[in-house]
Amino acid sequence: MSEVAAVIDDLRDESNELDALVRGLTAEQWSAPTPAPGWSIAHQIAHLTWTDEVALLAATDADAFAGEAARAMEAPDSFVDRGAEEIVAALAPQALLARWRDGRERLEAALRNTPAGTRIPWYGPPMGVASMATARIMETWAHGQDVADALGVTRTPTARLRHVARIGVRARDYAYLVRGIKAPEEEFRVELRAPGGELVSFGAPDAPQRVTGPLVDFCLLVTRRAHRDDLAVRAAGPDADQWLDIAQAFAGPAGPGRAPRGGGK
Repeated sequence: MSEVAAVIDDLRDESNELDALVRGLTAEQWSAPTPAPGWSIAHQIAHLTWTDEVALLAATDADAFAGEAARAMEAPDSFVDRGAEEIVAALAPQALLARWRDGRERLEAALRNTPAGTRIPWYGPPMGVASMATARIMETWAHGQDVADALGVTRTPTARLRHVARIGVRARDYAYLVRGIKAPEEEFRVELRAPGGELVSFGAPDAPQRVTGPLVDFCLLVTRRAHRDDLAVRAAGPDADQWLDIAQAFAGPAGPGRAPRGGGK
């Protein structure tokens, strides 16, 4: 199996895990608030639906996507919320679930059929197929965390978290850029302990500034699903320490993030 196919398989599995969380919900549960202000569980799934459909457009019709991206840039702080709200307003929960399933299946097929070496346009730099699938894993996991939190469910961490961590590390300089801060010139060493005990690492082993901690905590940090004070992620070095305050794995505004529960781990 190719590396690209394996990443797409992981995207399918991540989506199926979230599907299992929501498929049996009542209409009242679909309306339940999540930690994202103003977003219900339905909004979370609608957002994934909208983003999968836009990713499909980017993978299959670059010109049409360019028009979509231009419209998004006219309202960079609201186009994501608007896309989710329009879908929620139009669809009952079961219709929303069916649309999400259809869109993600069509996106999976499109990514599998995209020729190797193709660069897919996006709201930031164009991405390869594996990177696009990785970005979709990150978003699916992050919004799935919002759903799990709303339902009071504790999810079992999986090896798929390495994709979330990878995109969080690769997006390091972007986190500085969107805040108008000059990024450090030197890379950091990032060492994360996966649930099974194995080490997931990024960067030069001898880099003087380092980030360490549990893999799942780092993923919660870079998706801004938990406050740094509540996580066991640690930094050695002033630049690495600053990064942990601003890290984000996704494009667009960072938003306010989550308030600390109090008393880090």
